[in-house]
Amino acid sequence: MGGLRRLEYRGYDSAGISVISQGQLATRKKAGKLENLVADIKAHPIADSRIGIGHTRWATHGAPTDQNAHPHLGGQSSKLALIHNGIIENFSELKQELLDAGTSFASETDSEVAAHLIAKEYEASKDLVSAFGKVVNRLHGAFTILVIHEDFPDLILAARKNAPLVIGIGEGENFLGSDVAAFVEHTKRAISVGQDEIVILRPSGVEIQGFDGHKVDSKEFTIDWDASQASKGGWPSFMAKEIADQPQAVADTLMGRINSEGMVTLPEIDGLDAKQLMAIDRIIVVACGTASYAGEIAKYAIEKWAKIPVSVELAHEFRYRDPILTPNTLIVAISQSGETMDTLMATRYAKEQGAKVMAICNTQGATLARESDAVVYTHAGPEVAVASTKALTAQMTAVYLLALFLATGRKSMSAPELSQLGKELLKLPAKVTEVLSSLEQVTDLAKKMSKAKTVLFLGRNVGFPVAMEGALKLKELAYIHAEGFAAGELKHGPIALIEQDQPVIVILPSPSDPLHPKVISNIQEIKARGATVIAIAEVGDKEASKYAENVWYVPATNWLMAPVLTVIPLQVFAMELANAKGLDVDQPRNLAKSVTVE
Repeated sequence: MGGLRRLEYRGYDSAGISVISQGQLATRKKAGKLENLVADIKAHPIADSRIGIGHTRWATHGAPTDQNAHPHLGGQSSKLALIHNGIIENFSELKQELLDAGTSFASETDSEVAAHLIAKEYEASKDLVSAFGKVVNRLHGAFTILVIHEDFPDLILAARKNAPLVIGIGEGENFLGSDVAAFVEHTKRAISVGQDEIVILRPSGVEIQGFDGHKVDSKEFTIDWDASQASKGGWPSFMAKEIADQPQAVADTLMGRINSEGMVTLPEIDGLDAKQLMAIDRIIVVACGTASYAGEIAKYAIEKWAKIPVSVELAHEFRYRDPILTPNTLIVAISQSGETMDTLMATRYAKEQGAKVMAICNTQGATLARESDAVVYTHAGPEVAVASTKALTAQMTAVYLLALFLATGRKSMSAPELSQLGKELLKLPAKVTEVLSSLEQVTDLAKKMSKAKTVLFLGRNVGFPVAMEGALKLKELAYIHAEGFAAGELKHGPIALIEQDQPVIVILPSPSDPLHPKVISNIQEIKARGATVIAIAEVGDKEASKYAENVWYVPATNWLMAPVLTVIPLQVFAMELANAKGLDVDQPRNLAKSVTVE
C-alpha cells in the first residue's frame, strides 16, 4: 500500500490489490482514490501474505468503477490475478475469441481479456511461464502486465512492451514497479526491464527473458534519491513542496557540469563525438505538454548561442507527417518520466530514419534514456504532483547547458562570452530562492480571483512559452479556461476576447530589451478595452507599475534565462487559486503524471 501511495500520481481513478494468503487468492479493489481501498481493506481484512500485486488506474477502457478496477481475475476458478498498464489494441478480436468459447466477463476493460487468455492457456498446459509467454506474444499495443496464481505462491510474472517496468533487488525479497518510487524505501538497487522482455520474479532471485524465450542479460543501477524525497515533508501538498524544491533542482542539474569560470562540460554525452556534434545541421525538439515549453526555450537558446536551426514538434504529431530527417539531424527528446509514449514513438521513428537522439530526462533507467544515443539527466528528484513544476525548471536549466555545450564545441561564441553566460547560469539557484521568498502578493491575488471564469496570458520571445505554460497550469489545476498568446499576435485576432475586467497576465521583457516598449504598448491596448492587467516584470521596471494593476517582480538575469524565474509566480498563482476553490492540486481530475499510451 505504501508503494501504491507513492505511485498514485500516475493514475488515481481506482485502486486494487491481490495477494495469495493462506493458499488462496484474495482481492480488494475500489473506484476512486487510494483511501477508498484502504477503507475497504480495513473493513474486510486480509491475512498476512508473502506475495502481492497492486495497481492504481487511469481509465482507458471502461469507466472508473469497482468492476473495472484492477486486478482482474482470470479463468473459471479465478485463481489468477492480473494488473495491466497500457492499452491492448487487438483486445476486441481476442475478446470475441473468448466469448465464442463461453468465457464470461466481469468488466469492460481490455485488461481482463489478457487475464482470461493466460488462465485458459495455463489450464491447458499447466505451465504458467509458458502460458504467459504465449499470450503476451499475441498482444498488440502498449502494456506492462503482472500476474500471480494460487498454484505458485512464490512467483510473479511480468511482461513489458512500450510501457515502463523496473525491478527492485532486495535481500530475500524482490520488487516490481512502474517507477522506482514504488520500492525505494526497501532497496536502492534496481534493474530496468527492456522492450519485449518477461520477468520471472521470486523472493530468491530474478530471471529475465525475451518474448522469444531466450535469456536476457540485465544491468543493475543504483537509485540516487531516498524515500523521504517522495514525501510531503510537512508541506500542505506535493506541489507546494516541489515548487519550494526548485532552487535545489536547478543547482543539482548544474552540479558537475559547469565550473566556477562558467565553462560547461557534459561528460555523459559520450554517444555523440565531437565530429558528430560539428556535423549537426538541424535540431528537432520533440516533447509533449509542459516539456514542449522547455523545448521552445531550447529553440531560442540553441539558435542564439550555438547557431543551429531548431524546430519544436509535439511528439504525437511528429512521426505522422513524414518529417525529413538525415544523419546530421539531432533529435532532442524531453520527458520528465522518460516513459511518455508519444515521445518514445517519435524518437524510435527518428532513429529508424538515421537521426541521432539525445534525451533530457529526470528518471534513471527510463526507456527514453536507454533508447537514446545520449542522455542529459535533470536532477530534480521525484516529482509526485501531476502538474509539473521543478521538472520544468530543471529541464530549462538542462537546455541552457546543452546550448552552451554546443556553442563551446562548435566555437560559435568566444570564450569570454561563454564564461559570462555560464556564470549567469550559476546565479540562477539563488535567484529562484529570491523569487520564492517574495510571492505573498501572488498568493493573495490568487485567492481573490477564485471566481474567475477565464484568464489570458501574453508574452513575447521567451515570454511566449512562459505564457502558454501559465495557461496550462491554470487549466490543469483550477479547471479554468485559460489561453497563452504571443503578445504580437494580439491585434491579429485575440484582442476580440478582451472585455471589461478580463484578467490578463503579461510577462514583460527586461527594460533593456527592445521588445519591452512593444509589450508595454500591448498592455495599453488591452487596458483601453477594460482589461485588468497583472504583469511579471524585472525588479526596477518603473513602466510596469504605471500600466498594470498588479506587478510581480523577479530578479534581473540574462533575457534567455528569465523563464526559470518568470514561470514560478505562475505556478504559485495556479496552485493557490486551485486551493482557494478547494481542489486537489496534486491529483487534478482526468490527468495522470506520465502518459504511457498513445
